[in-house]
Amino acid sequence: MGPQLVELRVRNLGVIDDVTLSLGPGMTALTGETGAGKTLLVEALSLLLGGRADSSVVRAGTEEAVVEGRFVVPAGQGPFGGGSDGVPEGQAGDEPGEVTLARAVPRSGRSRAWVDGRMATIGALAEAASRLIELHGQHQHQSLVHSDEQRRALDAFGRIDLDAWRAARLRLRLLTDESAALGGDARARAREVDLLRYQIGEIEAAGIDGGDEEERLEAEEDRLAEAAGHRQAAAAALAAVSGGEGTSALDRLAHAAGDLDGRVPLAGLESRVRAGMADLSDLATELRTVVETWEDDPQRLDEVRDRRQLLYQLRRKYGDTLDEVLAFADSARHRLAEAESEELRAEALDAEIEAARAEADERSAEVAAARRAAAPPLASSVLATLHRLAMPSARFEIAVEGDGPADQVAFLLGANPGEPLAPLASAASGGELARTMLAIRLATTDAPGVMVFDEVDAGVGGEAAIAVGSALAGLGTHGQVLVVTHLAQVAAQADHQFEVRKDEHSGRTRSEVTSLEGERRVVELSRMLSGHPDSASARQHARELLDATVPASSAG
Repeated sequence: MGPQLVELRVRNLGVIDDVTLSLGPGMTALTGETGAGKTLLVEALSLLLGGRADSSVVRAGTEEAVVEGRFVVPAGQGPFGGGSDGVPEGQAGDEPGEVTLARAVPRSGRSRAWVDGRMATIGALAEAASRLIELHGQHQHQSLVHSDEQRRALDAFGRIDLDAWRAARLRLRLLTDESAALGGDARARAREVDLLRYQIGEIEAAGIDGGDEEERLEAEEDRLAEAAGHRQAAAAALAAVSGGEGTSALDRLAHAAGDLDGRVPLAGLESRVRAGMADLSDLATELRTVVETWEDDPQRLDEVRDRRQLLYQLRRKYGDTLDEVLAFADSARHRLAEAESEELRAEALDAEIEAARAEADERSAEVAAARRAAAPPLASSVLATLHRLAMPSARFEIAVEGDGPADQVAFLLGANPGEPLAPLASAASGGELARTMLAIRLATTDAPGVMVFDEVDAGVGGEAAIAVGSALAGLGTHGQVLVVTHLAQVAAQADHQFEVRKDEHSGRTRSEVTSLEGERRVVELSRMLSGHPDSASARQHARELLDATVPASSAG
């Protein structure tokens, strides 16, 4: 058994002042005079499903209408997120839990919603409620008019196992995602490998001699470009330091040292003079080396300039400095190793993807074949039930189309003679559509926990009415069924019955809902049968209906 609505409270909705229903499992009939407020209870559930909130439904003299529903949810069947298994946060996966939904419609302004006591959007409320409640009748929440729900119903009827197909699709998607993460197709990866190899080769071929090579080359170019001038300047400096007897700086320092020699108080100064003579001697040696060895070398100058141009081109491509160029090469080598490894993985992936695609196609074909095989028997089952539910001329077919797993499933109905087959949403009146939904649910028994039928018995009577009631009672063995009915033949087969009655209190009309048991239920069924609840014959007929009710466990 799926989720169940155990309590429904409605305040200030139309003629309803404040009503609370405690509901049980199986089939529950809502009966009463026309206009008493039965449909307002269905409207209340429609509001929980995110239906349009019209301020005109707010009871006169009040500020807002409020609807609250409390549901018992079996273990592992939470209606919205929170855990990986779909169980709401705070609800144990192996224990039953409760879900509370609420909606407030103000006289002015926007409506508000709550899920488990927390403010929520109307969309979040509708999503949670749609997994708990299904409305059939003159409402906008008939899930079976949608193709995805029809496909799900067909799969449930045919016991079609989608796990292998889903697993194959998941594996194919994971493999293709991995392939995309490697950098696209094989051509793109090959282009990247070629580029990396070229960049690394270009930098390695240059043989960069450290990050300061350009500074050293710049100094060498300056020396080579002005070699003659440098020699001339060095010769002049050499002459000043050591050339010309008695006139050079060394000679003068030698005389100064002699003048200071032997004078103890001036020994420190003498030492400094002699140290200067040693420095000048070293300087003279270096200047002589320049004069004697620095020669013009146009070939080397061209080599230095070419080398500097090469290094400049590398910096323009790969970094502002030679250190950055060298770092780029290291990074490219690392990326090349990765790319070559990815290339090997990509080649393996291509084969895996091909095999996974073939597996997915095979599983899709299996699902498609199973759906096409399940469609005729489901259509026959639904059609047989429709003929029992006062639709003797109805035609019902299931179209299964589309590539792959044949996901395009459509339930087609021709409700009356001469009418063409058409999608459910446009093929039937409210009552006919509700009976069709009932027939489908009887065949598939995969409905959400709470199914609400309004107008399902419109235009039927006699044996057809008994058949409708029996079908609803049978459906109640699979889920909780609430039905708004005017037919005693239907209400008598319910597990529970509530009477909705209008009364006047202090000059105001309001609806009251009463649970009927024993003789009170007989009286209400008598009213439904004849309009005269006190009629002895009507009461006898009502008792006969109750006594003749087929147990729900053997109905349908």
